[in-house]
Order: sequence, then C-alpha cells, then structure tokens
Amino acid sequence: MALTRIQPPAIADVREPNFRNIIINGDMAVAQRTTSAASITSAGFKTVDRFYTGVTTAGTWTQSQDTDVPSGEGFATSLKMDCTTADGSLAAGDLVQLVQYVEGQNLQYLKWGTAYAQSLTLSFWVKSVLTGTYIAELRNSDNTRTICASYTISSGSTWEKKTITFAGDTNSGPANDNGEGLRLTLWLAAGSTYTSGTLATSWETTTQANRAVGQVNLASSTSNNFWITGIQLETGSVATDFEVISYPQNLERCYRYYRKYKFTEMQYFGGMSTFSTTQGHGWYFFFDKAMRADITVSTSAVSDWKAVDTAGNFSAVLSGQTLRGSQWGIEDGTFTVSSGTPFNASSGFTWIACADLTNGYIDADAEL
Repeated sequence: MALTRIQPPAIADVREPNFRNIIINGDMAVAQRTTSAASITSAGFKTVDRFYTGVTTAGTWTQSQDTDVPSGEGFATSLKMDCTTADGSLAAGDLVQLVQYVEGQNLQYLKWGTAYAQSLTLSFWVKSVLTGTYIAELRNSDNTRTICASYTISSGSTWEKKTITFAGDTNSGPANDNGEGLRLTLWLAAGSTYTSGTLATSWETTTQANRAVGQVNLASSTSNNFWITGIQLETGSVATDFEVISYPQNLERCYRYYRKYKFTEMQYFGGMSTFSTTQGHGWYFFFDKAMRADITVSTSAVSDWKAVDTAGNFSAVLSGQTLRGSQWGIEDGTFTVSSGTPFNASSGFTWIACADLTNGYIDADAEL
C-alpha cells in the first residue's frame, strides 16, 4: 500500500516588519507631547512624535494631530498646520518646515559614498487649501549636502498622493553613529534666503539660496490649512504601499527619542537619601531600553512633587529639583522642601511621588 505524506499545517508568517520605511511615525499615530499646540511662532517638537516644526517669524500656527485623512487608505490620523496669523510678506530668513531627523547608523545599507549608492523614494498623502508648488528636501547631514525636488498640489482641500525619487549620493555617506545622518524637510513657506537661487535638483554642497526655490507661502492667509500623512521614505525608485506597523511597535520606536511619563495614580517616582530635614539627594528609575543619547529631563510644576514627611504623609512640597539622566534613565538629582512638614532626616531615606494625577509628568528627551 502506498504511503501518503501528510503535510504539516501552514504556519502564519509572524515575522516582525522589516521597517523599510526610514521615517518613524509617518502615519502620525503617536503624539506623546500633546495632540494640539496653539500660538506657534518658533521652532521645536510640538505635537506628533519625531516631526520637528521649523518656524522663523512666518505667521502664527496651530498644529494638531487631526482625524482628517484620505478615504479608504487605512490612515486614522494626520498632522495639520493651521495658520492663525498670516504673514503675506516674508522677510528673507523666514520659513515654515516639517522636518524629521534620521540617525546615521540606520542608513549604512544605502551605500552612499560609493558607486552603488541607493536611490530613495519619498511618498505621502497631502491636502492643502493653497495649491501650487511645494518643495521636499533631503540633506546628507554629516557631509552638508542637499538634494531637492518640487511637487504640485493641484486641487485645493483635496487629498492627493505624491511620489518623489531622489538619486543616491555617490559622493559621501552618513557617519555610522547615533547622530543626525539624514534630514527630510518638507517646506511650507520660505523667504528669499532660501528661494533666490536655482533649486538643487541634484546633490550639491548645501547652498541656502537653492533649497526652496518656487515654494508657495502657506503663511499668506489664515485660510491656508495643510494636512499630511502616510510619509514613507524607502530605497529604490518605486513607492510601495505604506508600511503599517502596530501602534505598540511605533510607540517603542518613538521612545528612543522622547518619552513622556504621565501619572494616573499616586505612585512613587523614586527615592531620596536625606541629609537634612529640608534637603535630599535622589535616585530614580531606569528605562527598559536605552534611549538614543543622554537625556534632558524636565517635569511639570514643582508643586506636583511631594516627599514623605515626618508624619508619613506626602505633604512636603519639593522645589529646586535638579534632575540628571543618561541613555538608561533618570539617575539622580537634588531636592529641597519648599513648604509642608520637613521629612525625617534621621531615617536617611524618603520616597518621592507625583501628587497631580491630571497634569503631573516627566519628560525624557533625546531627540536629534
């Protein structure tokens, strides 16, 4: 009797995504800092994680994580720029940009600096009240080199998909380190400092005048809202479908650069060795994974932070805290009692906790 080989049941492919998208949080899903920031007149990280907002005296803006998205494309959120005070006559150095910085050590596979340099294709969905020419720019940051491309928003207040292919840089490549190796800049407004030359459509040493030639002025009217989502930057000359990763994975990738700790219940933040009834030196907590670099630490109002007093209650209000951190966590700092019952120095130790369960937070920042 012939034997029949029994095939094992098929096993689902459960491999992790390969992160072909160089851009982190391109679907604008993670917004640890806040979902809306108003009265923006200067640069910084404002709302959606990993996207830096460049603004230099070019109007006033509200930025938000918005739910206006292209229909049927699988996106739930976008980044919205809303001009609230217009600037119809830009000064030479004025600008508005959306920027993402990329670590050099994540880019070695591009083979830049060799004859085999890989091209990159940028794709995204965009919607703007203001039609016309916009500029996308890549910067080979370690080598101060730039390449730019223009794209056109054809229909006002309509979602459009854009695809741009940039040649690889055969001249030089990013350093293999955790510093800025590549910068993606999406221009929204630019003064003559950035528009008075010839657009750098091939790789060249960065020349300010060649970076945003032809860029429309999104700051020209308070009607000029702008939305973007689904930003993907990948090797090759073909734009593939947006690489979807789970929210937890996306959040973990953002954690390498910024972590916001919110407190939802009265809980210990750390401990403090006391060397008087009003002063102490603390030790705190460590992260499960290292951040990109040594962190900058900031907290909510000092009145949010309390220590165990001599009666065993969290009533001693702390001030003068100086927190220091590394890649691995918030490691030490000093505190002084500003009010309330002093803590018990004789025990040599006291606990520290956040008392404001609505507004209390700790920021750990290791952005590029």
